[in-house]
Amino acid sequence: MLDANALKQDFPILFQEVNDEPLIYLDNGATTQKPKQVLEALRNYYESDNANVHRGVHTLAERATADYEAAREKVRAFINAPSSKQVLFTRGTTTSLNWVARSYGLANLKPEDEIVISYMEHHSNIVPWQEVAKATGAKLVYLELTPEGQLDLADAKAKIGPKTKIVSITHVSNVLGVTNPLKELADLAHEQGAIIVADGAQAVPHMPVDVQELDVDFYAFSGHKMCGPTGIGVLYGKLALLEAMEPIEFGGEMIDFVYDQTSTWTELPWKFEAGTPNIAGAIALGAAVDYLTAIGLEEIHAYEERLTAYVLPKLQAIEGLTIYGPTDSTQRGAVISFNLDDVHPHDLATALDMQGIAVRAGHHCAQPLLRYLDVQSTARASFYFYNTFEEADQLVAALNATKEFFNNGPI
Repeated sequence: MLDANALKQDFPILFQEVNDEPLIYLDNGATTQKPKQVLEALRNYYESDNANVHRGVHTLAERATADYEAAREKVRAFINAPSSKQVLFTRGTTTSLNWVARSYGLANLKPEDEIVISYMEHHSNIVPWQEVAKATGAKLVYLELTPEGQLDLADAKAKIGPKTKIVSITHVSNVLGVTNPLKELADLAHEQGAIIVADGAQAVPHMPVDVQELDVDFYAFSGHKMCGPTGIGVLYGKLALLEAMEPIEFGGEMIDFVYDQTSTWTELPWKFEAGTPNIAGAIALGAAVDYLTAIGLEEIHAYEERLTAYVLPKLQAIEGLTIYGPTDSTQRGAVISFNLDDVHPHDLATALDMQGIAVRAGHHCAQPLLRYLDVQSTARASFYFYNTFEEADQLVAALNATKEFFNNGPI
């Protein structure tokens, strides 16, 4: 069984005081902390192997290239991609989704075609499609949510039709915590000859993901939300689609030959990775994959389920606290958005910070969803495997103390 207290020892940043209180970090939906193993991978690259990749024959260049490509292979195995050619290193989920929109979308959409997304999407899975729709004349179609905050599958079956060319859906909501039925949506899309794109930023760090089993055409995620560094991410794609797509950035080792008027590109996956890539980031992402694999994604998922089942009823018992999304712990993950009556979420987050607890407050880069929920902003506590049940209790106690302070002033 996963031992959160033992694993927490791998994260030196967690052992500090904030506002004279021990830090409790519950902002993992925004970014996760990094274990010593990942920090050591970063330091080792810069101390021992720092060189560019795919362009030198000296020892350091060969070591850097070998480690960079070994990281790609680790990611391939982590998501069960058929080939490392289908694993592209990007700057993060946002870049990955923009690549699909700007390369595949611009080349394959025409006026009146439909791009289907949902109201629970992060801005990174809305705005790139808005821009492609403006450029091509295609239309954005939004899927509705159920009153419990889950994707309305009946609405999806009604709206994914002959005009649908692209379905782009988050795997796990960064606000509601719900997991969407990607395989069912993939089947619906494919029946209509459409492709499906998945935003896996909030899924890959928390559960086993098998891109072949899900049958998604593209899958995007970020390194920094899964114990890796910032500035590195992944785009997985089906081989035939990636081979047919044109790169959207040019220069560096993505080039094969340059003639006076035209150029040709090298093979996958490098034809999309223009310029000098984030070498240290990719190698450290490989270390993060090693770290999570050693723990086990099944174990992480099961632990977060137990933690959510433990804390959710305690939060629901706080009078005046509204939780967004399903209130049944079996229908949601460890991302919990909430508001406390008569306390602005920013004031609530500040009050929690004064008690050493880091949560996020705001619109969570999901303004259409918050309008759909008819709220301006929320506070959000997002747990990870290094958070303990004791920390969950401290969150509940801090919320009760904050409520008491705003209602009756300091004791």
